[in-house]
Amino acid sequence: MSSLNKVFLMGNITRNIELRYMPSGSPVADFGLAMNRKFKGNDGAMKEDVTFVDITCFGKTAELCSQYLSKGRQALIEGHLKFEQWEDKNGGGKRSKLKVVAERVTFIGGGGKEGGETSKPQKRAEPRFEPDDEGVPF
Repeated sequence: MSSLNKVFLMGNITRNIELRYMPSGSPVADFGLAMNRKFKGNDGAMKEDVTFVDITCFGKTAELCSQYLSKGRQALIEGHLKFEQWEDKNGGGKRSKLKVVAERVTFIGGGGKEGGETSKPQKRAEPRFEPDDEGVPF
């Protein structure tokens, strides 16, 4: 039976990118993304719901995200869901988390730090970084 695991998210970076390297030397970047949804509640008042998602990317994409993305910047993420499980170090039992592994990242907005726009007009979308033939980003 076929299945599909594909995610598209656009939102704001919630923390500066954490870049690390695996023992093989391959770069890995982790960051958070927040997406807002506005809707009208049953009482007719406008409400807002925020969803926070952890994002991981690998290879050249990880290095470029670390270099160009910072807290507050907008990004479009294309990737897939990954479910992780582990034992709590403090004897708290099994823990789990659902996160997104980014396959492509598109930078949105200007190059200002902390999400601020620079005074000069910027391109709305910067280049996409796509995976190689094996499905691994660069």
